[in-house]
Amino acid sequence: MKKELLRAIKQHQHIRVIYLGSDGHPSIRVIRPLAIEGGRLKAYCLTRKGPRVFAINNLLAIEPVVNDYAV
Repeated sequence: MKKELLRAIKQHQHIRVIYLGSDGHPSIRVIRPLAIEGGRLKAYCLTRKGPRVFAINNLLAIEPVVNDYAV
């Protein structure tokens, strides 16, 4: 998964992630990944319209966003 994240960062690609939130419930977000620092992914969340940090271990799935209408 880290390889796909690094590719998305390099290509400035928007991705859809499914992750476990701090409450233990899954959530879906569309993000623009910016950097990986330690075990965390810094990103701009297009869903919430703000910067966010995601624990990489809590990411369950990622996929590229083909068009921006999916936001």
